[in-house]
Amino acid sequence: MTSFNRSTSRRLKKLTQIPSVWEGDRRPLSSPSQQSDSEAKGECILWVDYSQGIVRGMDVVASDIGPEAIVRTLMRAMEHPHSPAKPARPQRIVVKDREIQFYLRGVLQDLDIAIDYAPELPLIDELFRGFADILDSQTPDLPPQYAQILREKAFAIWQAAPWEFLEEQQILSIEINKWDVGTLYASIMGMLGMEYGILFYRSEESLKRFRAAVLRDEESQERLEEAFLKQDCLFLTFESADETDEDDEDLDDLADLPLSDIDPTFGNIHPLEGLRSVLYEEEALVIFVAIESLSRFIRDHRRQLHSEPFPTLSRRYRISPPQPCEELTKSLAVTVSTMPQLAAELEEMAGFGVDNAEIDDLGSSTFQSLQDDLIPEDSFLSLGVVSWEMLEYLRKGVNYHKADEIKQVGDGLPVILIQTSRPKAKIVIERIEAAGGLRAICFNPGADPFDGDRYDLGLLQTENGELFLFGEFLDEDPIHVEARKKWNQRCKNTKGYCGLIIAKGLTGASRGNPQLRDMMALFEGRSLSPKDLGIGTLQLMPQLKFE
Repeated sequence: MTSFNRSTSRRLKKLTQIPSVWEGDRRPLSSPSQQSDSEAKGECILWVDYSQGIVRGMDVVASDIGPEAIVRTLMRAMEHPHSPAKPARPQRIVVKDREIQFYLRGVLQDLDIAIDYAPELPLIDELFRGFADILDSQTPDLPPQYAQILREKAFAIWQAAPWEFLEEQQILSIEINKWDVGTLYASIMGMLGMEYGILFYRSEESLKRFRAAVLRDEESQERLEEAFLKQDCLFLTFESADETDEDDEDLDDLADLPLSDIDPTFGNIHPLEGLRSVLYEEEALVIFVAIESLSRFIRDHRRQLHSEPFPTLSRRYRISPPQPCEELTKSLAVTVSTMPQLAAELEEMAGFGVDNAEIDDLGSSTFQSLQDDLIPEDSFLSLGVVSWEMLEYLRKGVNYHKADEIKQVGDGLPVILIQTSRPKAKIVIERIEAAGGLRAICFNPGADPFDGDRYDLGLLQTENGELFLFGEFLDEDPIHVEARKKWNQRCKNTKGYCGLIIAKGLTGASRGNPQLRDMMALFEGRSLSPKDLGIGTLQLMPQLKFE
């Protein structure tokens, strides 16, 4: 048994010994109705002065912490008690646990304190009854009778991942006509890989008002917060179950985590209530019906929802209420519909479509200026090769854009690999697809007339003739020179065929070494020589752009 150091014993014995009786105990921090959750909430250690009726020390510890914890709390109760108590040593201690009694007798044997047992501790019992009343009076996040089924429906939405093909402005209406709710307007969050969830607006006006406020006040954090709290909606969001990781900038996208690490949160936002992460019974029923009907709609129309433009779709479902629902004994008719006209209106509000027109103009000539805004600046870049076996896996598992039939000669397909964050990777992929796909990869000479440096510029050419800079390599860099030799030889083996891989996971454990699960798109194309490209040496101009 661990005992005090002699110096600690001497220090404690110097404390004034007062003629009082202290009660001490350690109990689960839960009410009797919450016993099943007691381990998650931990245990409370209390030391009280029964003679004076005051709490001298209190701690909350994990339930698996050993008996040393009760001694540590006792030491603080003696040396550094809660106000108004003064430092002191009791004459007698009473506990209601035989194991604690015997343990304390061994540890405190040099302090001249009597350690007794009693089946009841009146003051501590009263305090814990008060704690239990407080816990019982707290409103749970979800009505207990619906908590499990709501979490199951939330996980079904997470696995369906509607944000992979629906943007926030592509609104779905859910006509319920029950519990004072007419139609909800569902906005899917998550395509940018930042926040995942669904906002169920109670009115079309609230949705439009919030979007307009965001566009108007996007530079003012204070006004954005005000606009956020003025929404009128129910919500389902997803977070990491590990709260310690919330501020970890090295975390991968939430979508990369296993299902066991995902935690759904439900709640309500209203201009007069603000934000609360609690659903009351009627709200729980509304959001159950909304999620269930939305899940069925996504299941039935998944392929059509991928198409452009946003299609006109509608379907009616019979939704049975979760048990036990006393108010609704029969199934409820719910209609889910897409809202292409509203989506177009929201896109017009945000100014979508301007960039696409500009891209079309750029593609009207064979070569305008070299663009350097496709590949994010902090991306990881490498020249390498994908084995033919791995290539088959990639073609089946990622967004794949095929070239002509490639003969399997040499050690594999030469590839340029670009690794960035998932949201940025999506934008890169979408821009290449918008330009018709990848036509070719080329390394072209470049020069900086200001300092005389010469470069090997990595260029991507899309099917509409645009050129994008993906890398600048000094001609004298021995690592790049060697990588280029291998690249040229591999392209010769494949008769000029090569590929571009876009991967996520830049801030995660696979940074610099993306695994198959990190790869999001494979574009196959041809390797062009500078002569084939025919644009000559590119000069770095004063506006810091190769043209």
